[in-house]
Amino acid sequence: MLPVAVKTFTRASFFEFTAPVAVAASYARDLQDYWSLRLHSNRELIEAGKDLGRLVASYSISVQQNAELRAQVERLESQLRMPPFANYRMEPARVVRREFSGWWQTMTIRKGRNYGIPVGAPVVFTGGVVGRVTEVHAYTSVVELISSPGIRIAAVTEGDNRPISYQGGVNPTFGPARGTIEFVPLDIYASAGMPKRLVTSGLGGVFPGGLTLGTVTKLEPSTDGLFKSGEVLLDPNLATLAEVTVLVPVEPQ
Repeated sequence: MLPVAVKTFTRASFFEFTAPVAVAASYARDLQDYWSLRLHSNRELIEAGKDLGRLVASYSISVQQNAELRAQVERLESQLRMPPFANYRMEPARVVRREFSGWWQTMTIRKGRNYGIPVGAPVVFTGGVVGRVTEVHAYTSVVELISSPGIRIAAVTEGDNRPISYQGGVNPTFGPARGTIEFVPLDIYASAGMPKRLVTSGLGGVFPGGLTLGTVTKLEPSTDGLFKSGEVLLDPNLATLAEVTVLVPVEPQ
């Protein structure tokens, strides 16, 4: 019965009031992880250091290749007189808590207006797309995951440039996260035995192109017979992420 403005103000005030408790619990978990690592033996730490050194070496090669590809893209843009794509500032953030249900899938991260996080910013991790920022508060932000039914993204299958529509699905609380796709061309085939990688198309101006969304494991003709529809299996790490990266546009649109 209350006006919308009063309910919105009350909800925001309650969130800001309870946010320090969740953030403090997140810092306590980090401290607990630190002391648990201190209990490891020297041999285990040496082996972990060797593994880390191999990862750093492989990442350094990837950085060099990325720099070469960026330089090639810039040369092509200048030759074709194409406008450059939007640049992003990468802002890493720790995950405070997760909320999973059949109708919404969100997580809260430990950065907000204090780090210039805008509403609508894409959120990614090493496995691809996490979701987008839907709420920004003083010290925290709420991210809607790509498994949520409220997320729609223009996507393409790997090796094909025809856009299709991806949407999060109604997922069980403890089951594997899945999404759905529509308007898939009839000549694209995928199954559990021969899956296809689904990536962002870059259309819409929110997510850069080429980011992994998931794996297409099922396709069947839609009711109109003009296209196909199917299921997308998402990365299981979405439910256990401890840190993500927010892509903050350098020039806000």
